[in-house]
Amino acid sequence: MGMVVEALAWGNSEGPEFAGEGCGGLYPRCFFDGPPRYGAPGVELTGLHKETATVTQLHFLPGQGWLLSLLDDNTLHLWEVCQKEGCSHLEETRSFGLPGRPGCSPGITRVTVVLPMAAGAMVCLGTEGGAVYFVTLPTLTLLEDKTLFPDEILQSVPDDYRCGKALGPVESIQEHPRNGRYMVWAVSGTGLRTQQPVMSTIPYGPFPCKAISKILWRTCESGNPFIIFSGGMPRASYGDRHCVSVLQGQTLATLDFTSRVIDFFTVQSAEVPEGGFENPRALVVLVEEEVVPIDLQTPGWPTIPAPYLAPLHSSAITCSCHVSNVPLKLWERIVSVGEQQSPRQSSAAWPIDGGKNLAQEPTQRGLLLTGHEDGTVRFWDASGVSLKPLYKLGTANIFQTDCEHNDSLNQAGEEEWPPFRKVGCFDPYSDDPRLGVQKIALCKYTAKMVVAGTAGQVLVMELSDEKSEHAVSVATVDLLQDREGFTWKGHDRLAPRNGPLRGPPGVEMPPVQRRIEPRSADDSLSGVVRCLYFADTFLRDAAHHGPTMWAGTNSGSVFAYALEVPSQEKFSERAVEAVLGKEIQLMHRAPVVAIAVLDGRGNPLPEPYEVSRDLAKAPDMQGSHSMLISSEEQFKVFTLPKVSAKTKFKLTAHEGCRVRKVALVSLASAGSEERLENCLACLTNLGDIHIFTVPSLRPQVHYSCIRKEDISGIASCVFTKHGQGFYLISPSEFERFSLSARNVTEPLCRLEVARLQDTSCLSNSSAVTPKLPQANGTHVPRSSEGQHSPSDSDRSPEEHPAAFSPGPIDSPNSSLETPLDTTGDITVEEVKDFLASSEEAEQNLRNTSEDEARPTGILIK
Repeated sequence: MGMVVEALAWGNSEGPEFAGEGCGGLYPRCFFDGPPRYGAPGVELTGLHKETATVTQLHFLPGQGWLLSLLDDNTLHLWEVCQKEGCSHLEETRSFGLPGRPGCSPGITRVTVVLPMAAGAMVCLGTEGGAVYFVTLPTLTLLEDKTLFPDEILQSVPDDYRCGKALGPVESIQEHPRNGRYMVWAVSGTGLRTQQPVMSTIPYGPFPCKAISKILWRTCESGNPFIIFSGGMPRASYGDRHCVSVLQGQTLATLDFTSRVIDFFTVQSAEVPEGGFENPRALVVLVEEEVVPIDLQTPGWPTIPAPYLAPLHSSAITCSCHVSNVPLKLWERIVSVGEQQSPRQSSAAWPIDGGKNLAQEPTQRGLLLTGHEDGTVRFWDASGVSLKPLYKLGTANIFQTDCEHNDSLNQAGEEEWPPFRKVGCFDPYSDDPRLGVQKIALCKYTAKMVVAGTAGQVLVMELSDEKSEHAVSVATVDLLQDREGFTWKGHDRLAPRNGPLRGPPGVEMPPVQRRIEPRSADDSLSGVVRCLYFADTFLRDAAHHGPTMWAGTNSGSVFAYALEVPSQEKFSERAVEAVLGKEIQLMHRAPVVAIAVLDGRGNPLPEPYEVSRDLAKAPDMQGSHSMLISSEEQFKVFTLPKVSAKTKFKLTAHEGCRVRKVALVSLASAGSEERLENCLACLTNLGDIHIFTVPSLRPQVHYSCIRKEDISGIASCVFTKHGQGFYLISPSEFERFSLSARNVTEPLCRLEVARLQDTSCLSNSSAVTPKLPQANGTHVPRSSEGQHSPSDSDRSPEEHPAAFSPGPIDSPNSSLETPLDTTGDITVEEVKDFLASSEEAEQNLRNTSEDEARPTGILIK
């Protein structure tokens, strides 16, 4: 979850919330990044910018339920939490762009600093050119007569601080606090402070230390107060550490993070005890790559496990796999071993609990498995909107690696100073690149898993509920059979550790090591196997069926093997034998990416284990089977066992279209769950998704899903069996999409907002507007009161539907120019009152004296 998060603040609901550009949770957005806002698990509000620009800053407006976002195209957007059909939605109500100055470069007015004023009626914008602009809230109207230009600011700067004629860009703006110093003073009974502070200290001195960038003082009913601060580390030795220090009495913990600290706050109880004590129960730290909550009520101040927002990319993601309809017994076993994995973590409740989750419990349990560069496989609960971490499997301890893993930071001695304690999950470093996981397969019925790695290692594992200690059996397979003249150019293989291995409860490891040699350049990789498929079907004749294995290669060849499997009694005496039965060569010789066998009804063959346990319908073995071969250029269906071509569909090559991922998906009717249709889903290198019927291969629909420039997103895409999919929109964020009208996962939540100003929702949200199926963030037409984005005039006619297709007032295409006295609960009188109050507030700002609105009111750096 490489959180490119730029704001952390309290929300205005029942508990704390925070906002970020992307937090590694699974929120089903469309294809533009917007500011999501998180509360309790399942409470997610997502905004969708129409602009494809990047979100660079986010700012809450306290007590208003409003959020400001700044994009890298230099536009400012106002978002509001509104209620619609019983659920909360984040809606964009205004946008604003600074006008350029005549004769000057556009870069001069690029916004560098955004400061919402404490009163909530104005926002200050510092720019690249050194000027400061003032914009009213919520109308986003520029107060031109209040603008501070660089020459005016320069006049108020003392002579000894001036270094040249130009001030440069604005780096920070702060409201003038009128007593801006922080010290601890003893207060007498009369309320007067003493002349000298009772405490003034350098916590990590006596040598020079870096500045303390933020500090909190929180009182406790039980005794000493908490002093929490960031920075302040010894400059020479630890100046580059990212730390937050927690001090209570003589107890000091230096929380050491692996990424930059952005912000932090404490969570108090909603009820204030007598005496006004704050009694903080948790510290929430937002760093650049993750969110880490600390339990302040448990001795040792342990971390609180995250039910969501855990960093997906704690180590770089190298592959992923989805498992649908996980049996309850296996699910409970995975959850159990995961809970035993981190006994040092706190059992306290998750402190971010704003809002209420209105979504129903998921109807089925879904697992998302992610393989990582450091050799770990992580299990995620993907049943709902957010990804919840369940269990982490490590493979590094099985092998002898180049850099042996050590937890020196976690094993700090009692005498070490500062007393560092490593916290958080994000660890961007890998012990050995050979550990990287490339393929994962999990059998949800036998609890067995196969993990393949970068150096050719293949691990066969079985879930164990108890800790174990046993020797690992190893087998080495050379696929080239000692071929002469071959030069190895890849990673050296990993050597397994000697002696018995100890393992905690968890997915017991009897690994088999396999050395897979790459071909040299002159072989052109034509014989490389691209896909394997196993099926019980007709290969030799139409009367006898049996187990078969199919292999597709890089050169468009498909080899079919009949598997001779001995009976259970003779399994220890005889090995499984594979006899080549058929060979197919595709004329276009494009790489084969997938193979599937369809039964007599045209349905994909179910898993044999499911059929044996009456968990799936048995395949039709009476009619003739057919085989579907998917290559990078076309789909082709052959009859079995004759292997004669039946039908095909060729994706046009002249557009540069190539098949990247395919899957057979089961789509249920929105009207009746009993009505199912099996389809072929295909993702191309252009980021498009095509749906075809099987086995007739008739095109059904075509969606633009992933940007064609997003190569990593296309490569990471995985389909589920029920028409959903996941892909990485960044190294740290999975995006979920759905191809099914019935099987849609979306956040449904409600957030109660108590605004300081008694105003109605700025947007025309009370109108009955259809919800977007991909997200709870929506757009509304912008009011003529606010300044429009400079790019509004460049949009296509489809983005201005009101001008071409006039409709009723409750339509999402309606214009705000339509009379507002017909939009549900909003009356003409309420609108007039709101506009009048806005005009009055704006007039009051314009009448503000120069001394209050200018340099004495703000500090500019």
